[in-house]
This record gives sequence, C-alpha cells and structure tokens, in this order.
Amino acid sequence: MSSDTIFALATPPGRGAIAILRLSGPDVDRVLSALGAGGLTPRMASLRSLKHDDETLDQALVLRFPGPASYTGEDCAELHLHGGRAVVEAVAGALTALGLRPAEPGEFTRRAFEHGRMDLAQAEAVADLIDAETRSQRTQALGQLDGALSRTYAQFRADLLTALALVEAEIDFPDEDVPDNLARSAGPILDRLIADLKRALADAGRGERVRAGYRIVLIGETNAGKSSLFNALVAREAAIVTPVAGTTRDVLDAELIIGGYAVTLSDTAGLRLSADVVEVEGVRRARARAEAAELRLWVRGPGDIPGEAAALVRPGDLTVLTKADLGPVSAEGADTVVVSTTTGAGLGALHDRIAARLRADLAGADFPAVTRERHRRRLVEALAAVEAGRAALDRGPEMAGDDLRRAAAALGRVTGAIGVEDILGEVFSTFCIGK
Repeated sequence: MSSDTIFALATPPGRGAIAILRLSGPDVDRVLSALGAGGLTPRMASLRSLKHDDETLDQALVLRFPGPASYTGEDCAELHLHGGRAVVEAVAGALTALGLRPAEPGEFTRRAFEHGRMDLAQAEAVADLIDAETRSQRTQALGQLDGALSRTYAQFRADLLTALALVEAEIDFPDEDVPDNLARSAGPILDRLIADLKRALADAGRGERVRAGYRIVLIGETNAGKSSLFNALVAREAAIVTPVAGTTRDVLDAELIIGGYAVTLSDTAGLRLSADVVEVEGVRRARARAEAAELRLWVRGPGDIPGEAAALVRPGDLTVLTKADLGPVSAEGADTVVVSTTTGAGLGALHDRIAARLRADLAGADFPAVTRERHRRRLVEALAAVEAGRAALDRGPEMAGDDLRRAAAALGRVTGAIGVEDILGEVFSTFCIGK
C-alpha cells in the first residue's frame, strides 16, 4: 500500500463556480494546518482562508474525513475552491510544495480497495457510475456498487469451497471416521454449480450491452432509404443522402438513447455486387457489422425485391418498409414497421418497437453476473476448471482438488478476494484522475 499523500481535482477542469481538490494520505492533517485550515470538526464544512508563504490563496469550504471511515480508508479532505483556473493552480502548487503528489488515474478508488472499503467489482462500479449516461447504466452500476455482483460470485465460490472441503476431507483424513465416499457427495454440489455458471455465461451479454451499448445496424439494398432513416432516428443530418445508388460507402455510427438504454446505431453501405473496389470494401464492412449486431433493421424501399440483405436477417430482426409517402404500403408481418422519413409517419412506432426489444433483451429479474469482459473470462476459466474437477471426481478425490482450487481462484479474482495484483493496473487505469 502507498504511504504518501496524494491530491487531485475531483471536478472537471476549466472555469466553473466550484472546484474541488481531494486529498488522501497520512499527511492530510499536517497539510491542512499548514494552509491555515487546522482544527476541523470531522465531516463538517468550515469556511477557511487558505494561505501559503504568507499569500492568501482562496476563501474555501474545507471538509476533513478521518480514516478509516473515509472513502479511501485513509485520512481525507476536500477543498471546495472558487473555480477559476488561477485559484486551482495556486492551491495545487501549494500542495505540491508541502510534499503532496498528484494522484494517478483511479488511485483514490484503488486505495479504497486496498484498505477494504470496497471489493474489485464495486471499484469497477464506481467507474461505470461516473460514465453512466442512461437510466439502465446508472441502475446497473448502483446495483454493482451495492454488492449485487459481488454477492453472486461469493455464492458461486461458497458452493465451490463446500465441495472442495468435502473432497479434501477424504484426501487428508483417509483413516479417520469420515463417511465413505465423502468426495462423491460433492458431485451434486458441483453439478448445480456447473449449471449456475452456464446460466451466467448464457446471460453474459446482457450486462455488457447495458454498460457498453446495444448494437443496431441498418441493412438493405442501395437506395432503400437507410441513410434517411438513420438521420431520422438520430435526429440530425449525420449521413449524406442523395439519389445516387451507393452513396454510403463506409459504416457510420451514432450514439443515442432509446427507452433508457444506450444504443450504437450504424448506417451501412447498400448490399449489392459491384466492381468498384471501394464499394466492395464497404459491403464487406456492412456484412461484418451486421453479423456482430444484436439487432438488424432490414430497410426496404417500395417494390424492393429481397436481395443480398435477406441472407443477413435473423429471427427477431425488424423489417422497415420506407417511403410510405410515395404510395400505399402494407406491413408484411408482426416484425414489420412502415415509415416515411419525409412525413415522420411510423417513426414513433418504430422507436417503440426498438424500445420493446431492448427491454426484452436487457431487462432481467436477476442482476447480471457479467458486466465486463474481464468477468466473462473468469467465468469461462472457472467453468472449465469445475467441469474438469467434476470429471476427475469419479476417478478419485485427489484428482479433483487442483481443478477445484483453480476454479475458486478464478472466481475470487472477480471481486479481488485473491491474486489480483496482475489486474489492478487494468482495472484502475480507466478511471478519471480524481477517483
């Protein structure tokens, strides 16, 4: 653990009404006294005149949070300054002169983890909460911060350790009064755990899509109206629209919120055979993006004959019949929506259909066991080890122990229960400086 004292700006840089500098470490009280802000009542804001080298730096509200009951578990303080750049720079310069150093990205939260104020999954939730732009992202991050994800993995690991204890009892005490085939009684526990881990992996995409965004791709033939629909959905002229077939050559992405969920919407090149090397590459990219998407909107103009795009459509995708203002268009099924980007007819219905699909795919009764790729990797590792241990159990308990310990280690790394030093940099490097 670090023994030095750090500081960082906890509010966005630049001009503002208030700027907050956070301090954490063993020298907090010494530095506050040196600035003329000593003798503070814990957790009570006090107005103080901050001074250094006989110069008044600012009139500030100062709060002191003694450890271990603080965010980091160390002595902490907050300086609520006036938000001018000159004020912030002057106070930061004084803190540096008094022996403090600027914090690294995520260092406050890393110290909170190292002092047991939160586990690794909760620390990740802090970063997700800061980045949250939608209601669903906020709700998921708050649930993870509250320990929902940690409790899920704790239960997985508790079941695994129960089975491991049964196995090792037979290994370590073969001549004691231990029931026959004690290790065999671990089998049903492992079977249930394997089923739980498989369900968690099958549901893994839900939490990741809430956090990173749900991918929707517009596909169709040239001049079907994809770019016009794209512009209508993102409510701006993002894509170039012309009567020339093949105007869109590359993938164009836009971020938007539908039904409280983050969505990445992609406009793609019209799908057709072409001798133009640029258009051929655009079609290749369109196919690749469509394959990776959670939902495809098959855009079809009046009289379009199903062509290249039809092969990319999957069950549950939506068909969007465009240009309804040019003449009567009838829906062809439950997954078809008729729209006109010229008049706006049908766009509300399409928005509602997409929102319903998002709720169906992303809302769930249980908190997702995976919200990051890191969690997925550990689950895959744990499942493989548990399955290997279960198979070994039939040959002898001594064969299963190593596999089950390996599975327990994989699950423990999600919350930071064990062996996390190699992944701390990966986790905290994504944080903003003041966290």
